[in-house]
Amino acid sequence: MNKFFIQSGAVLAGLSVALGAFGAHAFKAALEAINRTETFETAARYQMYGGLALILVGILTDKISHKYLSWAGNAFLIGTVIFSGSLYLICATGVTIWGAVAPIGGTSLMIGWVLFLLGVSKK
Repeated sequence: MNKFFIQSGAVLAGLSVALGAFGAHAFKAALEAINRTETFETAARYQMYGGLALILVGILTDKISHKYLSWAGNAFLIGTVIFSGSLYLICATGVTIWGAVAPIGGTSLMIGWVLFLLGVSKK
């Protein structure tokens, strides 16, 4: 399981750098035109946080074997995809209803940190 989390985290983190650069350069004028630069930056930033959290979970699962750590990894992955993905969709489509989906991802990320704390505390 740890390899999956590390690989997923690396993909998310790498894509956040690529998307962040794309948003800052190639997509900048389009984002500014719809007043969504901050939304895009938030999506990329939280995607990086989620990627780094997954890498941390992947590393720690070798040292601390607890189901809460695995659950935390799943919550981080799901939360990052939903939260950042919904913000990217707002920027790409202009459909603001995707903003109603972002709190689901944010809640999943918060649950991930609670599970992470429980997992490292139980050992």
